[in-house]
Amino acid sequence: MSQTLQARRLITASQIIEWPTVSISSDGTIAGIEPDSAPRTANTTLASTFFDIHTHGGAGHDVMEATPEAFSKVSSFFAGHGVGQYLPTTVTASVDKTLASLEGIAREIERASTSAWDALHARPIGIHLEGPFISHAKRGVHPPADILPPDIGLFDRFQQAAVGHIRLITIAPEVPGALDLIHHCAERGIRVSIGHTNATAQEARAGIEAGGRSTTHTFNAMRPLEHREPGVLGVALDEEALYAELICDGVHVAPELVRLWLKAKGPHHAILVTDSMAAAGMPEGEYVLGTFAVKVANGRAFAADDLDQGKHTLAGSVLTLDRAVSNLQRFTGAPLEVASRLASRNPAILLGLGDLIDGMEPGRPANINIFNEAGELERTLLHGKAVC
Repeated sequence: MSQTLQARRLITASQIIEWPTVSISSDGTIAGIEPDSAPRTANTTLASTFFDIHTHGGAGHDVMEATPEAFSKVSSFFAGHGVGQYLPTTVTASVDKTLASLEGIAREIERASTSAWDALHARPIGIHLEGPFISHAKRGVHPPADILPPDIGLFDRFQQAAVGHIRLITIAPEVPGALDLIHHCAERGIRVSIGHTNATAQEARAGIEAGGRSTTHTFNAMRPLEHREPGVLGVALDEEALYAELICDGVHVAPELVRLWLKAKGPHHAILVTDSMAAAGMPEGEYVLGTFAVKVANGRAFAADDLDQGKHTLAGSVLTLDRAVSNLQRFTGAPLEVASRLASRNPAILLGLGDLIDGMEPGRPANINIFNEAGELERTLLHGKAVC
């Protein structure tokens, strides 16, 4: 059944349309967009659905389970929070476990491209490999025994298991062999993000020259900023063309630094991610991130083993991307058109998928987020159908 949406504003990749009427065909695609000069009572804003390029799971499941049941739960949960597409993200584990997970995730990605996929579920469209090629000094909760030196041969095994679906990889550029692997990935169109790194400014710039294009959860798990050695963080904020992820939950990064990050990166190179794990959307308790236990309390996820030793190492988040967008507006005063871009178009452009993801134009799937007057997500349509 065809339908129409009327709103106060429509945010597209290139403009804001006032008082739009959006026609949606019975096949779930956008049939037309017409502006109207006559004001109406509608006070909503329409924009593209979100694209989360760094998430480990939610709704009680980790993506490394790599089963149809896990992906059904996770994808449904994400859709309920405005996400249309995402990159299931691995965490450092044994080589055998990583290979097995990549094979299973690849099957789900390929299933998501067929009619067998539920249209009301967010679609996994590639893989973010976070680890094992990271720094021991800034490993966070990644298991130290499974962290490995960068190795082109091993990466190629991972990509073969993933049937070519690895689109993004986190690498610490200062580790011996990293620059060769960064160059190898960049030559093949795989985007490299600098993260879990103790790199100096010089080492970070070498990683960028080799092909690095972004930083992973900026501020977290990286060398801190110093006035004589700005390190990787100083480069991340200063390098204009470099994209930079951020977990905007008010836990991982203080609001003052969220504002600094947005001022430095601007509306075109800042990216909102969740780094969510299985506990997102679930009650407090104990869950799994990859292969290790995580305890969640007071909105924070900690590595269980570290807690037992009196340490408080953050282990992913319980953030959802709609809340990240809302938080960004609240922390920085950024308008909705900027906040939503950071969670949709910017990550898509980083991955070379801008035309695929951000498609608010006739002929494209009607994947639409509907925001209320306060800039909060009110409803989501996937292929023209309302997500419950």
